[in-house]
Amino acid sequence: MGHFVRLHLIGRVTYYAGWIALACGGLVHLNIARALFLAMSMSKRNLFELSVVCFLICIASELRALALKEEEVPREMSTTAKRQAAA
Repeated sequence: MGHFVRLHLIGRVTYYAGWIALACGGLVHLNIARALFLAMSMSKRNLFELSVVCFLICIASELRALALKEEEVPREMSTTAKRQAAA
């Protein structure tokens, strides 16, 4: 598994985890399943902070994967140019 694929996978997982945490925080805010989250000692603030952290990790992973992909493009072009020059 390459770096690009791994970073993209991390970005995708944290994106969905962030939305799940945000939805759970909304349920607690609407007093739906409040007892469940209080039993786990999860407040609205904790769920919101978790969603923000997940979204930040998602953005960082996607930006790094994009930068890594842009770095690979010139390498591929240079090896193609070398092959053409050698022929």
